[in-house]
Amino acid sequence: MSNNDLAVIILAAGKGTRLKSSLAKVLHPAGGRTLVEHVVRSCEALKARETVVVVGHQAEQVAAVVEPFGAVTVLQQPQNGTGHAVQVARRAIGRAKFALVLPGDAPLVRTDTLRALITTHRNGHAAATILSAVVADPSGYGRIVRKSETAVSAIIEESQLTDEQRDINEINSAIYCFTIESLWPALAQVKPNNKHRELYLTDAIAVMSAKGETVLAQVAADSREVLGCNTRADLAEVDRIFREWKRNALMDAGVTIQFPETVLIDPEVTAGEDTVIEAGVQLLGKTKLGARCTVKTGSVVLDSALGDDVKIETHSWVMESRLENGVTVGPFARLRTGTHVKAGGRIGNFVETKKAVIGENAKVPHLTYLGDAKVGAKSNIGAGTITCNYDGFQKHPTTIGKGVFIGSDSVLVAPLRIGDHAYVAAGSTITENVPDDGLGIGRGRQVNKPGWAARKRRELAAALGPKKSSRRSNRRKSRSKTRRRK
Repeated sequence: MSNNDLAVIILAAGKGTRLKSSLAKVLHPAGGRTLVEHVVRSCEALKARETVVVVGHQAEQVAAVVEPFGAVTVLQQPQNGTGHAVQVARRAIGRAKFALVLPGDAPLVRTDTLRALITTHRNGHAAATILSAVVADPSGYGRIVRKSETAVSAIIEESQLTDEQRDINEINSAIYCFTIESLWPALAQVKPNNKHRELYLTDAIAVMSAKGETVLAQVAADSREVLGCNTRADLAEVDRIFREWKRNALMDAGVTIQFPETVLIDPEVTAGEDTVIEAGVQLLGKTKLGARCTVKTGSVVLDSALGDDVKIETHSWVMESRLENGVTVGPFARLRTGTHVKAGGRIGNFVETKKAVIGENAKVPHLTYLGDAKVGAKSNIGAGTITCNYDGFQKHPTTIGKGVFIGSDSVLVAPLRIGDHAYVAAGSTITENVPDDGLGIGRGRQVNKPGWAARKRRELAAALGPKKSSRRSNRRKSRSKTRRRK
């Protein structure tokens, strides 16, 4: 169904005082995105003629989030209620015949649910259609009072409920679809007759119902979709639901997740069939995992691309990196931005890399730092190797050819090139290029001095001897005096 005659109005001007935060409510994150981004994304697929976000607190920051999705923003200043917010958006929605209005802090609502609401509204020729939900505990929500099975007579806020109405468990979600020709006249009749002296959108619905216009309510299939975020506890619950939905989607696609409740996965993460994710793992940002990968306990992967059959051992950190097929990383490895490990490469325990390219089947087994470095295919980097890439002013590259053997505890001072099939002797500090098939040694020649240790001990004993004798004599005299006193 075409939505060329539909405008979307997202109310995102509020501060959210109950969150006790300097950050505007809709900018708080849950499920890997800000609240308002979730809402805009759900509305984006509706392909409305216009999406208008009403902003207020931290307007520039909110605009920076929503405008990349094609939304326009209008400023509500001051904030005089939800009815006033919709009036502020009037000019921006142009000639739309229908308006979908929803709060910017209802991130769980899905596109299909919004489509169903719009369809019910159109088919019912309604002035307004409310998205409602049936919940076990309706405390804190306005209740839907029906005058028939389909039609609504009013939305009653909790503070105004009668004793009989308190038993109603159908609640208002604050998500509505309006017919424009009914909306503006109704809003014009709304008065700020409340303690906050604000214009409420719910009062416009009461006006429509009083005039005999059709007001409908569409019950959400999943009541969790209408949850708002007024408190930190609400944010935590919404985040938990998002994470659950994402894990379930991956498991449905053939991914094994051990102890799912301990695993955190962002919404844009993808993973291939037969991949295994162990307990306590975090897959963040736009991370993509191929088939048959394994990410073990405690590891974090952010904005990285993994090929097939990649194994990340326990407690490793992979950020903005690319790992090709068959790569092994960790345990306790840290791959920083710009790392590229080619097929079959191995990064071992306590290895750190940054802007490093590790060639096919190359090995960096343990206790190494490689920064601004290129390592050729089938090279082996010994334990304790360090590339000295920073001189205090700028970074310099280290290039290690193919089939190279770097001995343990080597220091490679960049800029530097180690040629193909070359060797670097263990314990070397290398400051000059090593040619192909060459051996680089950068250490002092060893000298053995027989008997030196024994002589040193005798010298020390002689130097300390009188002092030790004096202390022993003093201790004997002290003990003798003590016995005489007794």
